Amino acid sequence: MAVLAVVAVTLGVIVFTGNDDGGGGQSSAAASGGQGVTPGELGPLGELATREEGDPLALGAVDAPVVLVEFADYRCPFCAKFSRDVEPGLVAEYVESGQLRIEWRDMPIYGDESMLAARAGRAAAAQGRFWEFNRALYAAAPEGGHPGMDVDKLRGFAEDAGVPDMDRFTAQMQSTEFDAAIGADVAQAQQLGIPATPAFSINGNPMLGAQPASVFNQVIDALLGGEGGA
Repeated sequence: MAVLAVVAVTLGVIVFTGNDDGGGGQSSAAASGGQGVTPGELGPLGELATREEGDPLALGAVDAPVVLVEFADYRCPFCAKFSRDVEPGLVAEYVESGQLRIEWRDMPIYGDESMLAARAGRAAAAQGRFWEFNRALYAAAPEGGHPGMDVDKLRGFAEDAGVPDMDRFTAQMQSTEFDAAIGADVAQAQQLGIPATPAFSINGNPMLGAQPASVFNQVIDALLGGEGGA
């Protein structure tokens, strides 16, 4: 098992290539457009999905045949682009039909403000409003650059997301309660050699950067045996 883990990490370093700003460099799944992807078989990264029942940082059925794992930073403009331009289509076409599950991983790479935002996301998740918070934040993101994040701004996103107990949210956001979980996500990203956000594993097939929706669709359809969509 240890040897297999080392092989997976080495492959991760090799296949996650492209721009170091997350702007759409080609990784193996993106470059292939789904060619060479075999339904029922994991890609070179192996199994990264946790499939935890009731995970507030996940969308979709735990037994979905395809799992997309996303590593992201709340201050990353390309992560915001994925959230606005690609994710809604994936949810409508694949998640709602039980074919796809999306699991979030925190990768706060742009300093203390990114870490504060990651804690805020977890605080929203603790009250069942993670994805609402996530989308509210990314909907307000500029097209470029790394937006500033502070307590007041993050509280505003939480209010927009309908987080019910704002005092609890604020206290948890400013605590270290979620740091171990966030750190575990970061450690996994480092072990895989991920250079930038957003980065994705689709049933172990790596993809890096703000790829068009069509690329995600091609890979997911290939994993589903050409029977994607509903």
